[in-house]
Amino acid sequence: MLDQLILFVASLAANFFSALSGGGAGLIQFPMLIFLGLPFGVALATHKVASVALGLGATLRHLKESHLERRFAAVILAAGLPGVVLGAVTILQIPERAATLALGLLTLGLGVYSVFKPRLGLAHEPRNREGVALVGGAAGLFVVGFLNGSITSGTGLFLTIWLIRYFGLDYTRAVAYTLILCGLIWNGTGALVLGVIGTVAWDWMPALLAGSLLGGYLGSHLAIRKGNLWIKRAFETVTILIGLKLILG
Repeated sequence: MLDQLILFVASLAANFFSALSGGGAGLIQFPMLIFLGLPFGVALATHKVASVALGLGATLRHLKESHLERRFAAVILAAGLPGVVLGAVTILQIPERAATLALGLLTLGLGVYSVFKPRLGLAHEPRNREGVALVGGAAGLFVVGFLNGSITSGTGLFLTIWLIRYFGLDYTRAVAYTLILCGLIWNGTGALVLGVIGTVAWDWMPALLAGSLLGGYLGSHLAIRKGNLWIKRAFETVTILIGLKLILG
């Protein structure tokens, strides 16, 4: 019972901040699973399955606002899902420390970049939706999808910043796309692949799913109420903390 309570509280906190900032649930949830005794591969598959509930909780809240454009959402899915599958298939072949260090440096860079771009993501200015520019954006989505399928901590943050920087979304819309498409569909695909080729700790799932679902809903609710500037600050805080944690180990 104590382990289940720890799982629930940690999952609730991790997914609350993830829904608020547009990614980063793995900062708490994935290391916690390893700390409580799961091997790396089992913890990875278990975290991926649990993270689908974050997407479901966030979807329940964000769909009330109806910010998503169906055509653009289809582009994100079509470009990113092949990368997710490829990343999930190859992750167990990549040296863990090298991948973690690289991800930490990139994530820290995202936060610092946002800090020094004070207007980034505060206005909705759609761009790069046609022709060659759209192809370039799709290539970036494929790379982000690969990271999402392979690495666990904070990869939703990469999708959030790509949607803002390249496609001109504001933070509120970018986080909505990330949590619904990445959190629910990308993570669901990665969870399916890892569930087939790996092992999931199903007896840990009830507490993890409950924490993820509730945290995703509550974090999304607060993000919608507070608006772009508040989400931007949360994004910067989470990315810098995740980056430092991954680098320092």
